Amino acid sequence: MTPVMMTKRFEAFRRTKFYDLFAAAPLIAWYAFCAAHLIPSVSRQVALVKLFVQTDPSALPMVLILRTCANVTTLIFLAILIVLFVVRYVPQRTMLQLRARCVAVAGAFLSVSILLLPPQELSSSLYVISLVLIISGTIFAIYAGLVLGRSISILPEARRLVTRGPYAFVRHPLYLGEIVAVIGVALQYLSIWALLIVGLQVVLQLLRMNYEERVLSQVFPEYQDYIARTARLMPGVY
Repeated sequence: MTPVMMTKRFEAFRRTKFYDLFAAAPLIAWYAFCAAHLIPSVSRQVALVKLFVQTDPSALPMVLILRTCANVTTLIFLAILIVLFVVRYVPQRTMLQLRARCVAVAGAFLSVSILLLPPQELSSSLYVISLVLIISGTIFAIYAGLVLGRSISILPEARRLVTRGPYAFVRHPLYLGEIVAVIGVALQYLSIWALLIVGLQVVLQLLRMNYEERVLSQVFPEYQDYIARTARLMPGVY
């Protein structure tokens, strides 16, 4: 078999669902690991909330409710990601540029490094703000992820063009929800390092958006009209 034939066969293989599932396997494993790590904590918190409700609902701490909601929404988000990466469409085009792929991976996972920092003692009000940001950002990310559905990707890829739901107003609502949630997490580790990580992740996500828009424009001619009528992250701002 000639090198040209081998290249063609490999390119054909790359367009199969089997290859896409193989490429997504590390992500699926990572999200499953995170979910498994979170389940015991969620179970304990839900049991504690249930105990308060059964004994003295008036004594149920608001912080416990918010912390439980934050962990439950995070667990739901992880479960949705696992399902979507299993059933997602095969990409019509993938940007193979190494820099673009590295930016996408770093933008998606850099925020995890915040958890390596020492947690800080926060005032009650700041802790509540942190939890509210995590909950609201995660819920919005869940909504955006469900609408994006089988078109989800980590790398700059074109699967199907989604312009409904939150995508009718902003081009990257999933990233917006994730950024809001990450800011909420960073508040619990508030330090110069946490701020630097958040700032760097935002920069990487902006670069990631640019790469994604380039590949989507190449596959979907109507994408330029979509860009003209929508904001990138926040309507009327950016």
